Amino acid sequence: MKIVDIELSNHYKVVDDFLSKEKFKHLQSTMLGPDFGWFYNPVIDNDEEEEGKFQFTHTFYRYNKPMSGFFNDWYEILFEPIIGDGVLDRIKANLLTKTPEIIENKLHTDIEPPKKPLTTSIFYVNTNNGYTKFKDGTKVESLENRLVTFPVNTKHTGTTCTDENVRVVINLLYMNYE
Repeated sequence: MKIVDIELSNHYKVVDDFLSKEKFKHLQSTMLGPDFGWFYNPVIDNDEEEEGKFQFTHTFYRYNKPMSGFFNDWYEILFEPIIGDGVLDRIKANLLTKTPEIIENKLHTDIEPPKKPLTTSIFYVNTNNGYTKFKDGTKVESLENRLVTFPVNTKHTGTTCTDENVRVVINLLYMNYE
């Protein structure tokens, strides 16, 4: 695990090689494999439907309970190392399909209105030319096994990609006691 200096403001923390190679490859091959369940969602940004925009999602944890059979298997591998002694609010994976040009979605916070003590982390499942962009213009490239963490009230957006079939991230919301 290495913390990356990407000339980010002190609001963002980026860590590359977050998981060991073995743990990461297991998680990646499962999520990008044929037996992982993805669900069509006509909404990308805060329950607002936009013509032609959609994503596929997989909810691991919501409403104070596991929502996926993968939750318990991956808790120790990925979720616990991210949240530490914190308290989970939601864990959801997003899959955006390849587009002819990169499409930036709308700036948003993951909860409206944002709950200040919550933290957002985004874990990148595959490398592609998509990115996460923050309101201040900072971009974090989609690099597999990368983790970016920031306060939940930070406006950000994701994009599609043009060089891979899909862009896959796991989005975690939690209360951090650090």
